[in-house]
Amino acid sequence: MMSSHSTYRRHTVLAAVLTAVALLAGACGNGDAEDEVRTANGQRFDLSPQQQTRVRAQKVDALAATVPQAIRDRGTLIVTGSPDAGAPLRFYATDDRTIIGSEVDFAYLVADILGLKVELRAADWTQNFVRVDSGEVDAFISNVTVTEERKEKYDFATYRLDNIALEVAKDSGWTYTDRKSLAGKRIGVGTGTNQEQLLVQWNERNAAEGLAKIDIAYYQQTTDYYLALASHRLDGFLGPNPVGVYHSATSGQTRIVATFSGAGDALQAEIGALTKKGNGLIGPINQALQYAIDNGSYQQVIERWGLQSEVVKASRINPVGLPKKG
Repeated sequence: MMSSHSTYRRHTVLAAVLTAVALLAGACGNGDAEDEVRTANGQRFDLSPQQQTRVRAQKVDALAATVPQAIRDRGTLIVTGSPDAGAPLRFYATDDRTIIGSEVDFAYLVADILGLKVELRAADWTQNFVRVDSGEVDAFISNVTVTEERKEKYDFATYRLDNIALEVAKDSGWTYTDRKSLAGKRIGVGTGTNQEQLLVQWNERNAAEGLAKIDIAYYQQTTDYYLALASHRLDGFLGPNPVGVYHSATSGQTRIVATFSGAGDALQAEIGALTKKGNGLIGPINQALQYAIDNGSYQQVIERWGLQSEVVKASRINPVGLPKKG
């Protein structure tokens, strides 16, 4: 359940920005059909708490049998994630309580195939790792990038490419060419994300070349940085590509000026379901994702949320990830 303070902030953003940003966060819904479906560029998004169009799958006995016995006995897959990762990834429905989005759908798809029910949890970004560490949750499925540092403690089964986008106000007059274009600009980024890591690296390279520093502004909530963009307190925001594409299409107030791999020039980064290393779950999750890819249900989730640019052909366990810092 969301706090009254969070609800108030969402209503404040709606009043200030006067766009569909509140729908991005799932605020102010009254249950009417027109409030529960967004259409942008021909793509329809179901924002309802009921999620009757969610893609589901049948249990696959052979795969379900590979799940650790304790989890099979419990009958649930406990999945955590950030509550406000942004539409269409993980966000609040129009009832301002129910968490929906592509990352939720992938969790349901995996659980269905493994014969389990989903129990969703929500926490701030860094706390999700803590909950995995403690064993409180089984998996963290919420736009988590594979990194070499994270692989020391966690296992990954990939299910999307990791692309990020630089989003600016629609009436912004500056032109992006490369990282040097960010010198002297105020750029927002999520705290503790691989986008932050990439932005810091660019800033260091710019400084080494004698360019002005990037003024990096850190955010936890999507509504906060979109308000900053709309009010021109930010020159741009570097975040997940799906979120930027969704927001720019549905709000009409911003535009994407550049996209990158989440690893920059190093490699094509990937998003994966994260589990505690050695807890016996990553194999079953990987096989369930591959089964979904092979039978087409994975593609249905991709298309349902407009993620066609981030499709993977196979789920991989612990591929090469973003290099360690320094």
